[in-house]
Amino acid sequence: MTTGAEESMIRAVDLHKSFGAFEAVRGIDVDVRRGESFGFLGPNGAGKSSTMRMIAAVSPVTSGELRILGMDPAVDGPSIRGRIGVCPQEDTLDTELNVRDNLYIYGRYFGIARAEVRQRSEELLEFVQLTEKAGAKVEDLSGGMKRRLTIARSLINRPDVLLLDEPTTGLDPQARHVVWDRLFRLKQQGVTLVLTTHYMDEAEQLCDRLVVMDKGLIVAQGSPTELIRAHSTREVAELRFRIGEHEAVAPKLEDLAERLEVLPDRILLYTSDGEEAIAKVHERGLDPVMSLVRRSSLEDVFLRLTGRTLVD
Repeated sequence: MTTGAEESMIRAVDLHKSFGAFEAVRGIDVDVRRGESFGFLGPNGAGKSSTMRMIAAVSPVTSGELRILGMDPAVDGPSIRGRIGVCPQEDTLDTELNVRDNLYIYGRYFGIARAEVRQRSEELLEFVQLTEKAGAKVEDLSGGMKRRLTIARSLINRPDVLLLDEPTTGLDPQARHVVWDRLFRLKQQGVTLVLTTHYMDEAEQLCDRLVVMDKGLIVAQGSPTELIRAHSTREVAELRFRIGEHEAVAPKLEDLAERLEVLPDRILLYTSDGEEAIAKVHERGLDPVMSLVRRSSLEDVFLRLTGRTLVD
């Protein structure tokens, strides 16, 4: 039987990161377990990237305790970096090399033997569905293809942990779903995934557990279902009135929901029964231009906890 310590791939206790007088990470506790997909959510400036750089063993810890794969990044940085994969937010592919050589050269950086790295490159090209593009120039690839190649490159050393910073930013919906499928397959193969994302649907699709960060602190944590249950209602009724009417109408609706939120273009009624809430709106002689009922989502949780739009 494995112990809890052996199952913990990343463990942080009272972790801090400062840049001069600015404290980007203000004392967080994190425990990422073997084989799970773990997410960091939060607006820009919340401390996500600073945390990810410490986990990647490329940015020193200011104070607190951090263990990656049971090792101390201050002492065992090279060993840690040899066992993790990093998929950065921006594609850093070598445009002077073709698709296959991007994987081959990167694999050689890890000291992998030539024959082995060639075999791994072919396997990874098949995994990310780029075999037919193996000889193509990087600049000729679509955005989704470049993203898949970047993920493939981060897997060349067969990492125990894969760090993904905004893995599908800028991709169209079809390309996003292809990337989601590849990441889900990696998880099934036992790779531990740690990701940051601004897309709440992505977090719901990919993350077993996640933390919401704001201003350098963790303000909530749990599975997507647990967070929705704890911080929102079963349903949300969305009402759109004419431009300029929302602020005036909102006080007339406050007793119809557990919580009401006024956005620039709509009013959100958080309630257990959205259809009933909308019916009562009409009973009061109010006539929204548009209304709909949906289930609560992580986006609702995010807005409640951070008080901001998704991207600052």
